[in-house]
Amino acid sequence: MNRPEAAALPGGTGTPPDRLAQRASRLLSQLATRSDRLVNEGLAGADARKWHYAVLASLADQGPASQAALSGRTGIYRSDMVGVLKELTGRGLVDRSPDPADQRRNLVTLSPEGRRRLRRLDQVLDEVHDELLAPLDPAERDQLVDLLTRLLRPRHPDAPPSPQPPPVPG
Repeated sequence: MNRPEAAALPGGTGTPPDRLAQRASRLLSQLATRSDRLVNEGLAGADARKWHYAVLASLADQGPASQAALSGRTGIYRSDMVGVLKELTGRGLVDRSPDPADQRRNLVTLSPEGRRRLRRLDQVLDEVHDELLAPLDPAERDQLVDLLTRLLRPRHPDAPPSPQPPPVPG
């Protein structure tokens, strides 16, 4: 049987047995690990973290939101969201103000500086994805995204959505 090169452990001296090398779950796990490392390194080089990107992207794509709504949109635990918003507010990337519809909660909005920062982080992630997906041509990249999206959908229309891990930009 043909063994994909990607099945070998990074830095390993040999290839895994066929039984391991051909398990989609193992290959996806290895790819996720590599992707996570590349994304973390790329964002760290731009003085950012995945959660920063997730919040900025959510605000840009879906508009202002409460802290609880942002937590639901991004998969970031509410208790962690407090710290993320504190960091982003301190950097002038988001603004928090009383929600006109409910003065008991704050509405988080993307600042002009946050929009500029998000554009820069998009460039960083584009470069990371180019490195991660270098062996694939554009059509294969699109196909991979389509397949991964299908795998993450619930199998039955009435089934609850799969639990979402903390977002990995990319």
